[in-house]
Amino acid sequence: MLTLYGDYVRHAEMEIGIGSLIELLANFDLSEQSVRSAVSRMCRGGLLKVRHNDGKSYYSLTNEGMGMLVEGGRRISRRKSSGWNGQWSVVVYFIPEEKRKSRDTLRQEMKWMGYGPLSTATWISPHDLSKEVEALAKKLKVREYMEVFQAKHLGFGSPKTIISRCWDLDRIHKRYAKFIDEYSVKLDEHRKLLESGKDIDHSEFFTERFELIHQYRRLPYLDPDLPEDLLPENWLRSQASDLFHEYHDMLAKKANSYFDSVLKVYQAKGHKE
Repeated sequence: MLTLYGDYVRHAEMEIGIGSLIELLANFDLSEQSVRSAVSRMCRGGLLKVRHNDGKSYYSLTNEGMGMLVEGGRRISRRKSSGWNGQWSVVVYFIPEEKRKSRDTLRQEMKWMGYGPLSTATWISPHDLSKEVEALAKKLKVREYMEVFQAKHLGFGSPKTIISRCWDLDRIHKRYAKFIDEYSVKLDEHRKLLESGKDIDHSEFFTERFELIHQYRRLPYLDPDLPEDLLPENWLRSQASDLFHEYHDMLAKKANSYFDSVLKVYQAKGHKE
């Protein structure tokens, strides 16, 4: 559902009827009840809002839902500058047990930002993300239990030793390699089909693009987006990113055409939902 809203609905700043959601997601063997349940959960979670008109239900993103997807889109498309000034952003927290839920959320959010745990309650990043950390601390109401520093490492291990303690780059590298192996083959196959002039149902472009986004979007959240100075020489981030955007753009026109056709069919129907 998040992939659908993130790559299609939010860019048009539109709402989408439940009938269209059901038909679109049926491409992935999701039942009508599953779709309705997912929509209900997202409404309860504050990510979607509903508008009823003439017996039909239309769902659009809330400000919170839009903000989350915009940030996710930035994470996929925008990478930080490659230079590093040798300074570390250090976050230390001492959040009490009664705020454990907020503490767990803080850890997950900081991981997504690109911080790594130097120890249980001390997290570091080579990027100055103090504004983002402050905004997160305010949102979680734990600002009084946290401190943020900009620090220079004086000893005793090397920067790459520190990196190895905080992030499992080998695991991330293998995920990039797997994505590249799988989708470079798919890209070549799809390009050959298009060049052959074979008539391909537009729904196939939609489902393939959907799966591509779903598989790729996890990678930027695993990748701490470290400066090039701190990365292994054979780091595959750029190669995976280039592959994703090339394949995504190849599929876009006909995938969008299918999406629009489903919306028009639903809008033309007079039945109530």
